[in-house]
Amino acid sequence: MTDPVAGHYAGRSDLAAAIAERLTAAGYDLNSLKPQDVSGVDEFHIRGGEATLELAEQMDLAAGARVLDIGSGLGGPARRVAQTYDCHVTGVDLTQAYCEAAATISAWFGLDDEVNFIAADATDLPLDDDTFDSAMTIHAAMNIPDKPAMYREACRVLKPGRIFAVYDVLQGEGGDVIFPVPWARDPSISALATPEDMPQLLDDAGFEIESSTDSTSQSQAWFAAMAERMRASGPPPVGFDLIFGPDFVDMMHNQIQNLAERRIRTVSYVCRAVH
Repeated sequence: MTDPVAGHYAGRSDLAAAIAERLTAAGYDLNSLKPQDVSGVDEFHIRGGEATLELAEQMDLAAGARVLDIGSGLGGPARRVAQTYDCHVTGVDLTQAYCEAAATISAWFGLDDEVNFIAADATDLPLDDDTFDSAMTIHAAMNIPDKPAMYREACRVLKPGRIFAVYDVLQGEGGDVIFPVPWARDPSISALATPEDMPQLLDDAGFEIESSTDSTSQSQAWFAAMAERMRASGPPPVGFDLIFGPDFVDMMHNQIQNLAERRIRTVSYVCRAVH
């Protein structure tokens, strides 16, 4: 992981303050916020919270479990999993500003004890072996060229026999990706695996794949529905423009085209650490 990747996501350093300002201007009371009030920005992966819960349902989660979220962003998936399953989630993200914003937003919902966030490199986790009961990564590996190291680290910190759930954008068969997209404004920091690559990558890291799901068609419909909502009623009070600026409009249109032309695919894997 290199500085250009962190630079792409860094944006403004006061993300939580910017979100609070937008919410206040739209008439929200910061003392009585609900998680859905920030859902337009805190789960910035394709299909948002719906995809998070689909993944979590397959992770064998129990109350009190320790869960790792690799590439945790603003903490939306970590909070959703912690609240839904009454477990503790540690988020790791390369971008310090995201970790700080994630902690602040979590405090708004009184989740300080249920989630915590660490600024670190996914290919060199500052975590002990055999620590977590389950792990997930959502739309993070697209920026990580050294996927073998990332997946080995995920396996290392998982307890033997536990679930690692992966949901990522993969290179499709329809041609080169059209940029900009949310994970990269140009090809220099994009590192997509293919669906053909993934089984070997996960196997080499110490995982046994139990299931895989291609959700490309659902992803295309999700983006189309988002575009239609924005045409009809404008953007939500807090949206992806806070993270990516005005580029997000082009990113959204490109994602719709990339999915429609199968230049990218969205695929999830549920696998078990066999070490």
